[in-house]
Amino acid sequence: MYAIIETGGKQFRVEEGLELNVQKLDAEAGAKIDLDKILLVGQGEDVKVGAPYVEGAKVSCEVLEHGRDKKVVVFKKRRRQDSSVKKGHRQDFTRIKVEAIQA
Repeated sequence: MYAIIETGGKQFRVEEGLELNVQKLDAEAGAKIDLDKILLVGQGEDVKVGAPYVEGAKVSCEVLEHGRDKKVVVFKKRRRQDSSVKKGHRQDFTRIKVEAIQA
């Protein structure tokens, strides 16, 4: 069984046992959370599509850890102006493990 969930403004295709990084969530490491913004639930040919969300569906997850991604360098240069800007950014994330999908 698989599902398409929405969290942090992004959409992810998840299956049971999958570990993925999502935008930082307010939960302690080791805590259990339920994600209820499920856009689609499917198993083989049987697919339920929400409008916009599937009612009664949820994905149970365990929070594994919090961290920060690799640094992304943003560099802007204006030619012939002797002007350049160099910035760095590291995005916070939460690593979760999908335990169960309930439709």
